[in-house]
Amino acid sequence: MSLKYITPAERFKKYLPKDYVELVDYGPFGKTQDEAGPGNMGQFKELMEEHPMCSGCWMAYYIRLIFASLPQPEETVTLGTAGCGRLAISQAAVPFIYGNYGDQNAMASGLTRAFRLRFPDKHKDVITIAGDGGTMDIGFSMTMHSWIRGEKFTTIMLDNEVYGNTGGQESGMSPKGAILKMAPLGKKGEKMPATDLAKAAGCVYTVRMSPTNIKKAAKIIRRAIFVAREVGPTFIHAYTSCNIEYSIPTEDVFADAKEKEKTRFQFEEYMTDEAKAVIERVEAEEKAAKRAKKAEVV
Repeated sequence: MSLKYITPAERFKKYLPKDYVELVDYGPFGKTQDEAGPGNMGQFKELMEEHPMCSGCWMAYYIRLIFASLPQPEETVTLGTAGCGRLAISQAAVPFIYGNYGDQNAMASGLTRAFRLRFPDKHKDVITIAGDGGTMDIGFSMTMHSWIRGEKFTTIMLDNEVYGNTGGQESGMSPKGAILKMAPLGKKGEKMPATDLAKAAGCVYTVRMSPTNIKKAAKIIRRAIFVAREVGPTFIHAYTSCNIEYSIPTEDVFADAKEKEKTRFQFEEYMTDEAKAVIERVEAEEKAAKRAKKAEVV
């Protein structure tokens, strides 16, 4: 999909679904982050406005934020796998490919290469968005090999530290000692060191975080995408609690995310020199564009 393809001809607008036309006219396609980014969520037509996730689901909030932060949503494809997250991701107005039990990074490898051959003059962003089970357990080998090969796309892991979609089994990312519905004796092993594995496998930009700050979380998502376009694999490890399996009252979900920020999801950002150069250049260009726009208004 591209902005050119989805813009309806004026004569046919009245025949198209109102929701579709509004997405083109008032949505984020072709607009800047200042015009329709995370800072304006709730005030413009969003890429994901409905989903079947649980009340108070922190994962649903973060997925909504991912879509609001995309540099070019009209040129983006997302891939996911079985799990809670895909229930929301598949509702967004961005092409979504549903993988089969953890193969999202393998599919993303092929898709990224195909895009580079078919659209050599364009940035077609590819992002895998999957849970801790799909990324670090079931899909572990495919995740690691995509990183080792240096595939140029972004991997976002929604870490709710449990298999929330299938009743509460422990995952590799569950913390040691976690007592869950289907792990009543408590997990015996340690939580997997996901960002360390990513760095060792060749990811050029990695972040571990609890996304409690919208602007900061959006900046990280964009950085990861910009770097993946030019340098190599990028990885975001984000805490997205399961308030059902961990019995977190809805009104305490944000406080829980803040608490995790102080412990095992303390903010950590790593980048290679090449990645740093891309980030500095892109952010300087964005600032210059903002200044130019302000000058035009004055």
